[in-house]
Amino acid sequence: MSKKIIILNGSPRKTGNTAALTSEFAKGAREAGNTVTEFFLGSMNIHGCKGCFGGGKNPDSPCVQKDDMDKIYPVYKEADIVVLASPLYYWTISGQLKTAFDRLFAVAECDPNYRNPRKESVLIMAAEGHGFEESEYWYDRLEKHLGWKSLGKILCGGVMAVGDIKDKQELKDAYELGKAIG
Repeated sequence: MSKKIIILNGSPRKTGNTAALTSEFAKGAREAGNTVTEFFLGSMNIHGCKGCFGGGKNPDSPCVQKDDMDKIYPVYKEADIVVLASPLYYWTISGQLKTAFDRLFAVAECDPNYRNPRKESVLIMAAEGHGFEESEYWYDRLEKHLGWKSLGKILCGGVMAVGDIKDKQELKDAYELGKAIG
């Protein structure tokens, strides 16, 4: 059965190494019959969460702030799988991804018990180095707290400059992970 997949790409570079990984993942997922929608968060107008607990009153536009998150909310709510993609910045995910993910709390506010929608997820990251431990810790705890199920992680280190990822095994791994969904 085909799945709906949303990719939240927190890289500021649409043609960078993180984008190369998400492109291969999406290619495999589409070939397996799934629908994939990718958002490049760095080029979107998304403001930080205000922590106001004012969301959840309008399921179509759950946050009180009106910005480009309104493009993400409907796709996120319909998605079966959420792909969190980011370069490694100061040993964790990018601010672009964290800001957008924080704003997804408005969807949980639509539920009287603040329950998040149940999803499956994937973590995709690229980095100059190889220190993904803090990001993995964050992701693993996020999965636990939200009640989500991880389908896998693609973590590619040693890729500083755009294009360094060419011929890396992780590109094939990303494709295969996408292809396995369905």
